[in-house]
Amino acid sequence: MAEDSAREDGDGDGDRSDDVRELRARVAALESARGRPPRHHVRSLLAVVLVVVGCLLAPLAVVASWAADQVGDTGRYVSTVAPLASNADVQDAVANRATDALMSHLDLPALLADVAPADRPRLQQALGGRLGDALEGAVRSFVHDKAREVAASGAFRTLWTDANRKIHSSLDKALTGSGGGAVRLTNDSVTLDIGPLVDQVKQRLVEAGLTPAEHIPAVHTDFTLVRSDQIGKVKTYVRLLQLAGNWLPVLAVLLVAAGVLLAVRRRRALVAGCLAVAVTTGLLGIGLRVFRVFYLDRLPAGVSPGAAAAVYDALTHFLRTGVRMVVALAVVIALAAWLSGPGRYAGLLRSLWTSGIDAVRATADRAGLRTGPVGPFVHRYHTWITWILVAVAVLVYLLWSFPTGWVVVGIALCLLFALAVTEFLATPD
Repeated sequence: MAEDSAREDGDGDGDRSDDVRELRARVAALESARGRPPRHHVRSLLAVVLVVVGCLLAPLAVVASWAADQVGDTGRYVSTVAPLASNADVQDAVANRATDALMSHLDLPALLADVAPADRPRLQQALGGRLGDALEGAVRSFVHDKAREVAASGAFRTLWTDANRKIHSSLDKALTGSGGGAVRLTNDSVTLDIGPLVDQVKQRLVEAGLTPAEHIPAVHTDFTLVRSDQIGKVKTYVRLLQLAGNWLPVLAVLLVAAGVLLAVRRRRALVAGCLAVAVTTGLLGIGLRVFRVFYLDRLPAGVSPGAAAAVYDALTHFLRTGVRMVVALAVVIALAAWLSGPGRYAGLLRSLWTSGIDAVRATADRAGLRTGPVGPFVHRYHTWITWILVAVAVLVYLLWSFPTGWVVVGIALCLLFALAVTEFLATPD
């Protein structure tokens, strides 16, 4: 008996020794695996590179889309510059330019000597009774008033809109440097010929009693739309971005999407990528504001700062709108990806969402409101309905002509409301 017991004890010790050796081998294998580089190291690195490149291309994509729309879409361009005709600073600048052009062709003593006696009282009244001393100042003020009337009239707004519509093709020439047309690129300026406005001012002068003004020859004078020492470089960049057109935004989206799909943690990569897109595009918006300050600070003495600011704001309006739209869209997608994730705070918000809807449903039940057969149907196909609503929201965004940041936020809020209604209706049998 003693020998059998001893033999059994020996066998037990041997089994335990084998278990210990096996356990040690497993620990050693785990430590060895921990020391080796991760299996997805190359894949993760490639994902990061794709996301980073896509994020860097995002602001360039916004600029490329803006350049393609402004040059290629006549209606978009006209809607951009049309409000400038009603801007007070632009009207003043145009009136000043027209006044300078006309005054350079007026020989005051000779012209006033030729005024018919019947017209002299009317002209004297228009000039404030001064046909002697301070004659030049009186005439300049008189001409400027007539030029300001023309610039503020509906006729000028029509002239401005029609002229910009007709010469839209010349904008491409101006940006590419080939020149020609009513819009011309000379040295460091983009200018617009306002000769037709000067002709209307001449007609107003004749109607007011300054009849010799009708002998003034046709005057062609330029109104500066944009002026910068760097415009020669800017036109090259704009031309390149125009050629990129709408392909660059597609490329940026595909790069970010490919990086997210390659990432090991896709949800985290999606959140990080969207936030990075929002940051880089937001920096473009900040850059536009900073450049505006430098641009206006370095204007030549003869250019109106108010008019230059109005032109700059008008030409960059859709660009700034695009920046806000991309930032809003990126933040909405990042927020949606985070809220649907396994994070503690995301789970807490989802719990609050569900609890709030359950409380509303319970209140409706106590009030005698029932969903009837709709509740079980929605509950059964809850997932399908959710994805259909998301698809509809995406489709609405894609079909919107020129979505803004507020459009993106509005679509997101409508989707959120639709999801809340779906959750409220989804009751089990």
